[in-house]
Parts: sequence; C-alpha cells; structure tokens
Amino acid sequence: MGLTWKDADEIAWALADQYPEQDPLRLSFPALRRMIISLADFADDPDAANEAILERVQMAWYEEKRA
Repeated sequence: MGLTWKDADEIAWALADQYPEQDPLRLSFPALRRMIISLADFADDPDAANEAILERVQMAWYEEKRA
C-alpha cells in the first residue's frame, strides 16, 4: 500500500530522501503538495489535502532534517 495523507512522517522521510537540499520551511503549500503527489509511493487522492495536513508534513520534514 502506498503513502496517504495520514502518513506525514513517512512522506517527510521520502521528501528528505528525494530533495536533500530543500529547506521545507521555504516551500509554499502548493509547491509542497506538488512534491508530495509526485512521490512514486504516493497513492492517495491528490485533492484530499488541506492546510493542516500539509503543515504536519512540512514540520515532520523539518524535524527530519534537524535530526
């Protein structure tokens, strides 16, 4: 089963692997959404995301980069 919007940590790990030089805090939510739905393992409705979900992924990605 692929990634869904509920998988914030797993999405963050995938984004960190695919975009290691990207600062997640410098991304707009539309840009972040495009990056997420372009992940090979993403398998959810692209239009089901909202600002809260995108912020959760963004913060998880930020924390992953800090670790």
